[in-house]
Amino acid sequence: MSFSARPYLLRHPGVVRLGVVVLMLIVWEIAARWFIDPLFISPPSRVLLSLGAVWQTSGVPAALRLTLFELATAFAIAVVIGLTVGLAVGLQPFARRSLMPIILLLYGLPQITILPLFILYFGIGAASKIAFGVTHGMFPIVIAIVAGVQNLKPILLVSARSMGASRWQILRWVIFPHMIPSFFAGMRLGMSGALLGVLLAELYVSTAGIGHFTTMFTENFDPTKLFGLVAMLAAMAIVLNEIVRRAETRFSRWR
Repeated sequence: MSFSARPYLLRHPGVVRLGVVVLMLIVWEIAARWFIDPLFISPPSRVLLSLGAVWQTSGVPAALRLTLFELATAFAIAVVIGLTVGLAVGLQPFARRSLMPIILLLYGLPQITILPLFILYFGIGAASKIAFGVTHGMFPIVIAIVAGVQNLKPILLVSARSMGASRWQILRWVIFPHMIPSFFAGMRLGMSGALLGVLLAELYVSTAGIGHFTTMFTENFDPTKLFGLVAMLAAMAIVLNEIVRRAETRFSRWR
């Protein structure tokens, strides 16, 4: 049967995605019930039933709110820094040749090795988690913006200047529209990086937040609540990613 002759539902990307997710859940359910020690992994059906108990665990709602605040703050600061540095480096050839190798070097540095410095400078509160999330989130945005600006045709800039456009007009109507795909791709990677940085900091030094309860459930050999907590965290990440996707759709409508 040719692709065009298949039913419409089988050709819809959403149906394919749903099918893959359902297949993974079925495999997970079978493996967790019959092949894997229940001390290490719980079936998704049991995890789903445990969400209420996880939410009612003392401190979990406050931990979710704290992690969401830390993630949102870290991501917002990473976007501002990433956009500013990316434009400053990407629009100046000399700055790009001079600073881009340093940015790539810092991006490739295993940042977990310098986490103690963040704890030393910012303490064990939310500030250190936010700062560590920023360092994970801003580099993908910087690199994506520099790559997007490099793809801009010089003739467009020359034409805009010859017509008397100001720097702000060139940025708003020439540079920004053409770097939208790279910018939002970097934002998605940056959001994942910021989430990773916040959680790593919470895992190592924290008495609150999702990372703290993740460590606690792991040490207590409670995989059901652990996976329930991970499911809540995944839902939070999906919501944030959907917000970024909708923003991308809105700003790239002209395309």
